[in-house]
Amino acid sequence: MLLDITTAGFDYYSWIGLPLLIFCSRLCDVTLNTLRHVLSTKGYKKIPPLLGFVEVLIWLIVIGQVMKNLNNAACYIAWAAGFATGNYLGLIIEEKLALGLQIVRIITNRDCNNLLVALKNANHGITVVDGEGAKGPVKLIYTIAKRENIRGITRIINEHTPGAFYSIEDIRNSKQGVFSGNSSRLSSIKNFISKRP
Repeated sequence: MLLDITTAGFDYYSWIGLPLLIFCSRLCDVTLNTLRHVLSTKGYKKIPPLLGFVEVLIWLIVIGQVMKNLNNAACYIAWAAGFATGNYLGLIIEEKLALGLQIVRIITNRDCNNLLVALKNANHGITVVDGEGAKGPVKLIYTIAKRENIRGITRIINEHTPGAFYSIEDIRNSKQGVFSGNSSRLSSIKNFISKRP
């Protein structure tokens, strides 16, 4: 009886249902926004406009609900939590998709013949340049690879030249070159996205 009295006046929709709806919607639109930005910076032209359309449509619906409930603090908290979680989720999805190319620069002052052979055997194109480091002559080894193959390259580096300095950086595009085989993981999505004008 006491429970009925205390819960009779509680508006479940305004304080639980609506904030949950706002959180989920904001999660979706911010995730799409994050993916759209990442794809745009990588030079993809077909998918970002579609993501932007869905993102803005969701945003308009959600902002309409928030404006109707300006006196509801739970809506504000749901909005902020959805935004934060959407950013995180968007970055996680982008990392899992592993789209694009990266350049790996390796600098070593040790014998690197085994490393070069291992990279070639893994079908990675390489360019080797003689250089001068702070402690004497060094070899600079460059390779461009799909992001999904970077973990294999770093494993080869650590196996054959432990302690070598290397850096990894995103690149927008490249032409020609030798690349290791395609992974079946998400290949259909990547093939669709890569067919850009």
